[in-house]
Amino acid sequence: MDKTKEMGHTLAETDDITVKLAESDTEVKAAQRLRYQVFYEEYKATPAPETEKEGRDIDPFDEHADHLIVIDRRIDDPQKNVIGTYRLLPQHKANKAGKFYTSDEYDIDALVNTDMKLLELGRSCVQAEYRTRPVLQRLWEGITAYMLDHDIDVMFGCASFHGTDVSAIAEDLSYMHHFHRAEEQWCPKALDSRYVNMNLVDKDDIDPKKVFSNLPPLMKGYLRVGALIGDGAVIDEQFNTIDVCIIMPIAKLTERYRKHYSRKVNRLIPSKNQDKSADKTGEYQDATS
Repeated sequence: MDKTKEMGHTLAETDDITVKLAESDTEVKAAQRLRYQVFYEEYKATPAPETEKEGRDIDPFDEHADHLIVIDRRIDDPQKNVIGTYRLLPQHKANKAGKFYTSDEYDIDALVNTDMKLLELGRSCVQAEYRTRPVLQRLWEGITAYMLDHDIDVMFGCASFHGTDVSAIAEDLSYMHHFHRAEEQWCPKALDSRYVNMNLVDKDDIDPKKVFSNLPPLMKGYLRVGALIGDGAVIDEQFNTIDVCIIMPIAKLTERYRKHYSRKVNRLIPSKNQDKSADKTGEYQDATS
């Protein structure tokens, strides 16, 4: 199947930059090669022997997932023109893989056992010189189109701070714990063997605006759209990161970003006060108007 066509008129593109689902083994390998450059060469993760030999970031989930890629059309070499990527693992494909990647770090049973349709986001990266707001927005437009195409209710996954010194980000972790904690009934919790307490600074001692302004850009982006945070952080020694679990119920996206991305993809993003009044190819229509 032509996955570019599968995303229909919601495909996000400019004259030089296009966002699409990888359609070939060549495109998937290019995404894995970019991941290797960012995670291992730039951020100093520790590669397994096979990963280092291939020069690609590879794991067993890749063969089951869809790979959202950003392509710079000005670069002719298909091995080098993928400049951004996100790995998308919807629940039916996670079932084939045997689990979600996040379950290696978090107990997500309460989330998985709901009747909500889930999408795991992971392995996100953008080549250094392309880390601009327009490129990141193209990625999110692609995610929005995919989310709507698959009727996703909740997106989730692990987001990372670089480095493994918990004390260096004590305020950041505490801020997310106090101000963005997920509802208890389906809040993912770090596995007991890996649990790192996030409640390190009293709520009254935190300046929310100051801490938020210093968060990594991707983390700020998640929180701006209304993401919630799981219970506990996890140290990933291989990737040289401290991870937190992000949960994004689609019905609770902030109104500002709901309207923004609804306009971008010309389709309604449902909220708790809206229904899905636009079909898969229909135009944006607010059900409350």
